[in-house]
Amino acid sequence: MPVLPAILLQIVAPLALILWLVLWPPNSVAGWLARFAGVGAAVWAIARIAQWAVTGWWMPLVLGALFVIAALVSLWRGALKGRPVWPGGIAGRAGLGVSLVLVVAGGWVAAQLMNARQVPEGLEAAGISNPFGPGRYLVAHGGHAPLFNAHMRTLDESVPRYRDWRGQSYAVDVFGIGPGGRRADGLRPEDPARYAIFGAALRAPCTGEVLAVENDRPDLPVPEMDSDNKLGNHVMLACDGAVIVMAHLRQGSLRVAPGDRIEAGAALAEVGNSGQTMEPHLHIHAQRPAAPGAAPISGAPLPLLIGGAVRIRGDMIKGGA
Repeated sequence: MPVLPAILLQIVAPLALILWLVLWPPNSVAGWLARFAGVGAAVWAIARIAQWAVTGWWMPLVLGALFVIAALVSLWRGALKGRPVWPGGIAGRAGLGVSLVLVVAGGWVAAQLMNARQVPEGLEAAGISNPFGPGRYLVAHGGHAPLFNAHMRTLDESVPRYRDWRGQSYAVDVFGIGPGGRRADGLRPEDPARYAIFGAALRAPCTGEVLAVENDRPDLPVPEMDSDNKLGNHVMLACDGAVIVMAHLRQGSLRVAPGDRIEAGAALAEVGNSGQTMEPHLHIHAQRPAAPGAAPISGAPLPLLIGGAVRIRGDMIKGGA
């Protein structure tokens, strides 16, 4: 996500709602309770929807603490003392209405969250082991709801250009977490080496055969992209009837060749910044084999379980030793 929209969504919007709760309390008990619930639901929803790569994974915890403090301060200042039960006047009723809308919106996000963690009915998930070496990692896109996974737009068969990419519809994108809980040294540095995940060791996530490898694409400065070679450096593995694709790898880091037999946990490659990527991250997805002569990632998409779990936006993954 670009820096300015991220800051507006992840910091300015929740802080404005928290200040609305504490500085301009409603004139009724029902209004305050609804605002408390609405602001809490909205702050929680933003925490779940947003990618916490720019501001740090810990920012939702800070916002949650500020919300609790704001509610306690509001109560201490007498927000419920001597107030009528129901709001009076246009402003009071409007405030109540806005608060209830926020509650409903938070409930909708909660429903989407539950849906995102469920394997879509009628589909068989591909299970792989954790592919990461030492470090901590944050999921940027993942799961089975469009709200948490932008890749799912390629399920739309009415868009011809999506057909060649359809295999990546349930893909997971992952950032690294570095010092201070952020994904990079700076807001959006140009040098890919300043991103925590750049150069991170990857292990084979399954036992199988290497189908295809690309190893010579350059790692690009941020935010330059190679739209002609979307996967960049990548590896495709055949594992138990599924094809596992790992993309945007570091130039020259792949240790396998097509036809190799590889065991789960074996050293495989490093994360880079090649292909169509706005900044260093790992893209990983599962699909059925593509039809003969079709684009390599046009096979039927498969839900992906990493370490036995569906990984959605905001989930933390700890790498292995």
